[in-house]
Amino acid sequence: MADWNQTIIDEFRANGGDVQTAGFGRGLVLLHHRGAKTGTERVSPVAAIRAGDDTWLVAASKAGADTNPAWFHNLLAHPDVQIETPDDGIVDVRADQLHGDARDEAWARFKERSEGFASYEEKTTRVIPVLALRRR
Repeated sequence: MADWNQTIIDEFRANGGDVQTAGFGRGLVLLHHRGAKTGTERVSPVAAIRAGDDTWLVAASKAGADTNPAWFHNLLAHPDVQIETPDDGIVDVRADQLHGDARDEAWARFKERSEGFASYEEKTTRVIPVLALRRR
């Protein structure tokens, strides 16, 4: 997975955020985060939906696995992070987990964007978390 992620990161940076691998296009951000336990700096490519001038939504889908991705736990521990975006470059953001109706409405946007997200939901019994990344 690390090699796959690095390939996506390299393509993102080489093409101004346009990633043709797997048809991602301009739908990703590079999430800079610190390990919850180790504090190690990491970068993860994640699907994002622009929800306003200063807000991006990300879903901790992990392709429908029964566990959340490591970056989700890292954001809960260290919510002040940076993202690299196709349009705004590097942006300082704060991650806030959405709950209730706000989470459900945001998750519906992911399912509308791609059938893949609906299939992830069918693969797992967990409620897939959604976070809002808001510009700081």
